[in-house]
This record gives sequence, structure tokens and C-alpha cells, in this order.
Amino acid sequence: MVQDSYDQRVYAGVLGKIIGVYLGRPVEGWPYAQIQERFGLVDHYVNEDVGAPLVVADDDISGTFAFGRSVSDHPGGRLRPTQVGDTWLNYIIEDRTILWWGGLGRSTEHTAFLNLKNGIEAPRSGSITQNGATLAEQIGAQIFSDAFALMAPGDPDRAVALTRAAASVSHDGDALESAALLAAMRSLAFRESDLDVLLDSALEHVTSPKVHALVDAVRLSSGAHEDWRDLRTWVDRNYGYHLHPGPCHSLSNLAMSLAALLSGGDNFLRAVAIASSVGFDTDSNAGTVGCLNGVRLGLAALTADTDLRGPVADRLLVVTADGGECVSDAVREAHKIIDAAAGLDGSLTTAPARPRFSFPFPGSVQGFSACPHVRGAEVEVTNVHTGDHRALRIEFSELAQPTWANVSTPTFLDPADDASNFSTLASPTLYPGQRVDVDLSSEGSDVQARLYALYEGADGLVVRYGDVVTVSPSRRSYSWLVPAVGNLVPFRLGISAQVPTESRPPSPHAGAVLVHFLSWDGAPELFEQQGVLLTSIWDTRPRALRPWVASAKNFEADFGVTYSVSHPERLGVVTTGSRDWLDYSVSSRLMFSLHEAGGVVMRSRGHRRFTGALFTGGDRVLLVSQHDGVRKILAQQAWPYDRDRTYDVTLTCIGDIASLAVDGKQILIAATPDVLGGGAGFLVERGTVLADGFRVVGLP
Repeated sequence: MVQDSYDQRVYAGVLGKIIGVYLGRPVEGWPYAQIQERFGLVDHYVNEDVGAPLVVADDDISGTFAFGRSVSDHPGGRLRPTQVGDTWLNYIIEDRTILWWGGLGRSTEHTAFLNLKNGIEAPRSGSITQNGATLAEQIGAQIFSDAFALMAPGDPDRAVALTRAAASVSHDGDALESAALLAAMRSLAFRESDLDVLLDSALEHVTSPKVHALVDAVRLSSGAHEDWRDLRTWVDRNYGYHLHPGPCHSLSNLAMSLAALLSGGDNFLRAVAIASSVGFDTDSNAGTVGCLNGVRLGLAALTADTDLRGPVADRLLVVTADGGECVSDAVREAHKIIDAAAGLDGSLTTAPARPRFSFPFPGSVQGFSACPHVRGAEVEVTNVHTGDHRALRIEFSELAQPTWANVSTPTFLDPADDASNFSTLASPTLYPGQRVDVDLSSEGSDVQARLYALYEGADGLVVRYGDVVTVSPSRRSYSWLVPAVGNLVPFRLGISAQVPTESRPPSPHAGAVLVHFLSWDGAPELFEQQGVLLTSIWDTRPRALRPWVASAKNFEADFGVTYSVSHPERLGVVTTGSRDWLDYSVSSRLMFSLHEAGGVVMRSRGHRRFTGALFTGGDRVLLVSQHDGVRKILAQQAWPYDRDRTYDVTLTCIGDIASLAVDGKQILIAATPDVLGGGAGFLVERGTVLADGFRVVGLP
């Protein structure tokens, strides 16, 4: 039995999940015969062979880590299906994020979402009674629930309860039973590695005769078929899609996932490769297998046969309405799960403050790799133990002439990773006006280093460098204010290093820098966009609008003003920013057209949790706190305003106090119930608001 710590095994489970998804994603939807003809056993990343990036948005990843937030978003007590339903409505952007938007009565999750939106609460939203057995028993319950079991190590009762509560938002029947089986197995895998023992124990949490019979049959057949291809043929003959209604049935994929696990045994690579090679729902099943085996077999198993971690470099995308949480990594998502587990135990009420990058686990690099955009000296990025903590080690070789070595990590969507799969919406994690702090040391002799940021400009790459500093073997902290480049935001943050010219020998030389941590915190000192962005009626989404995440039906640039925000229903929200933004002000010049309500929002964590200043009815202004489906009026005042006239609006939050100023005069102030950081932007309900300029000022 592997003796890794709980934290490390959660990290291994997260890594196993995303590795499995990235293996299976390029061949998702391919017929089995086509996979066999093209690749045979998919035991390596084949994304380049099909012309796709490796790290892409995927519903299995976004759903797993977004829905897992329901525990920390609803602290205290037992998790209820209604709370997970609220989590769906807060983070999902209709027709754009996480789900397969296949239509009412066709897509299980789309149907459940529409039920929630129309007031049908969970668990009825996903029930057989409401939707019928065909929809309710598709695969989603077992592929979106990994995070809940990782919060319940060695406690299958809790893991199953959390999973059933979460999965019942959209599923019922044997889909819930399949999810319960896998949840119990994941939980038990923290203390038991034998697959037969895991299955025997997990079946105690399953009531469905069909699932019991399926497990018995797959176990028996896996012993009879030594070749995984023969086992796959047996699964298809006895549990294939042709035997079940709907497009992607839970029992078909449960059978295939268990077959891959049993055929792969204690070989992580073999198990995820089989799950990726057999057809069915390849990325979902490989992700299920990868997560369980990451926990069960430990971190070392992920690189035992081949390096599945290096190309991934921890990177993942969680596409939701909380755009600043999209560009993420396995360490950050593991820490969220670990904190949620501590909250369930009652040992944690507030998540601890951690550096953005601290590289705490063996092999963790949190996206840092040789920079794909700025070339230089050859460089190797590894994770090392320094004695009392782990650090990122950047080793570089260079010629006699000065040559910078460059490594970087994504802070926004990298243009090199553009993909046309699931809709990929994001806001940056790092903005101009934020101050980056880094703690560095060198190995052996002094090294020169500098931070840099990459921006995507209309004419190509823009690079901005910080000051060059001398890094010695003694740890030292450095700071850099990220510069503004017009209306753009950085998509990568990097570190350059080289041996100082005066100490460079005439022959090739190697140097190394240790990054002990790298972080930023708080709203930007100043971040703004302004100017007319629209130059053509055929390009209503220019580059400068890419950092914005919109649940409003129409969010576009305009000829006369910077932004046009239009929505035919309630809660048309558009935001940029991240959870680092706590005490700050947001300003814009608003012009109201036809509307029921409109204004600005800040401290947004999703599009149904924010503090806002709203103008409504042409005669009233309000300060509000939106929390899921409840809007609380914090302060209000009669205040006539006109259509088609510009108003300078500034909303400010400091601590638990919010205030609104219009045309330079404060008109409302109130206490806020929540003091959590989040992004800023605009809101419109049943109409249109035009906004000219956007300015965020961080406040001490």
C-alpha cells in the first residue's frame, strides 16, 4: 500500500483525472475500429496527430471541479441537492459552458439545467419522474463526481452521500448507483489498493441489482480474457450502447471503466490507455480510471512506465461564469478539495492563504515550462526538495555569448492552444497593475533574472520585461508591477535567467535558479480599458473583449462606446477579474436604453453571487447583494434618471462596506453580508446598457 500523505494522494487523483481525459479526448466519439486502425493502444498523447492542443476545455474537467465547489460555497451541515443546483445556476452559462447543450429531452444535463432555471429544484430536476429513465440514466453522474469522494478519504458513507446529492441534480436510477459505486471505491482507495477488496466493499453502498450483476459479470469476464481487446468485445456484446436507450448510457460506460481497471491492474498507464482505446466515452472513462488509480496507486505510478505528467505540466481549464478561476492547475484544484474536506470535518472555517505558485508536491510545476513563445538557452524545469520545502528548479545551459533562458506559465488563454471544442471562456488570473512577488535563489554562483509578461497584440506578440536583478544562493524576494499595454492583458508570466556577463566563462556554462514561491494578491493598483474598440460591424468581439465572461446574451463592442450589454431575461452579467480582487472600486460611464434594471457589479464569484449597484425603473437606485436566487436590497433611494444620457458610476467595496457614487456624488452606502473577493463588470435585465470605459482601482 502506498503511504503518500492525504494531500499528495488528492493531487495524484486530480492529476490522474486530467491525464486520463487528455489521453481519451482526441478520440472521443471515434468508432472503435477507427481508433484501432489509427492508433491501436492509445498509450501516449495523440492530440498532435489529430491537430489539437493537449490542454483543452473539457466537460469532464470543468464539471468535476466546478460542481465540487458546492461544498465550500455552502459550508456547514449536510450538502443538499438544492445547494448543488444553485451551484449549477451560478457557474454554468447557458448554451456556452460545461454541459453538452444537446437540447431539452436529448441532453440529460441540458434538460436538468432548464428544469432548474424554470424553478424545478433538485433532486426532481434530474429525476426519472420528471425526465424519464432514458435521460436520467446516462453517464454524467459518474463523470462529474470525482471531487466529492476525494473530500472523504476512507469514509465511503460520506463520499456516497455527497455524490448522490450532487449527481441527483441531473441523474437518477442506475446512473446514481453507478456513481455511488465509483465514489465508494475512490474513498476506500485512500487506505486500500486491492481492486477486488475495493469492489467488494463499494458494493455495500449499491442497491441496484443491475449494477451488482454488472460488477459480478465484468469481474468474471476480466479473469477469462487476458487480452484487453477480447474483454472489450465481451463488454460491447453484453453492455454496449445498442442494448441501452440514449446516447451514452451509464451502465455501458461503467462496465467499460471497470474492465479497463481490472485489465490494467496496478499499471496506471495500461489502465488509462485501455479506457482511451476501446471507444465508448473515451475521455470520461479514462478520466474515471485515472482518478481512482491516482489515489489508489499514488503519485509515482503516473510516471512508472512513461512520463504522462511532463507534457501536461499540471495545467487544466475549469470553464465557468467565474472566469478568473478558469486557467488553473492540479495543485490549485487539489488544494480546493483539501480545504473543502477540512470544512466538512469542521476543522477549517476559512481557506488558508497560499501563494499562487508554491510547487508543494513532488514533480509539481504548475504550468511552468520552457517558454513556447520566447526562445533562448535550453532549459529544464523540475521540482526539487530544498530541505524544508519544495521549489521549482530552472536549470539552463548557454553558450559563451549572453543568452537568456526563458520559462513561463499561462495566466490566460494561450493563443497557441486555441481549440474549437467546448466553448472556452475565461478571464485572466493576472492583470496589468497587479504586483508580482517572487522568492528566488541560485545554485552555486550568482545568476541574473527578470520577470516578464506576454501579451497578444493585433500585430503579434508583445513582451514586457521587469528589471534585471542579481540572484545569489541566499533567498531573496523581488517585486514587479505588471505594466499596461493598451487594452490588453497578459496571457503568460515568465522568468528569464542567465549567468552574469562578467562571470561567464569562455566555454558553455550551466546555471540554475530556484523559485521558492511566486504570487500576487489583491485588485490591480489600476486596470482600465477605454476607447472605441469596434472598427467593423463584422467583428463585434475584438481582442480586448476576450478577458470578459458573459452570461448576457449579447456582449459586444460598439462604435460609440466601449461595451454594449444586452439580455432579454434577468441576470445578464458580464465580468472580468478574479477572486484576488477584494477591496477596490469599479467605474464606468453608463447609458441606459430599454431596460428593467442595469448597473455595475463587483466581488462576483459566478454570475449569481455578487455585490451590485442597480438603476431600475427610471427612478430608483439600489445597492444589492445577490446570493444564488436571493437578491437582498442593502440600500435604496428614489433617484430619477434618463435614458440615453451618460452617468459616471463608481461602486466601491472596502471590507464590509459598499458605496455608490454617481457623477462624483456619493448617494448610497451600506454594509455587505459577504466579504469575499471576486471580479467586476456589468449587469442588465430585460434590456440594454451601454458602458463607456472600465476602470478598477485597488484600495489598501
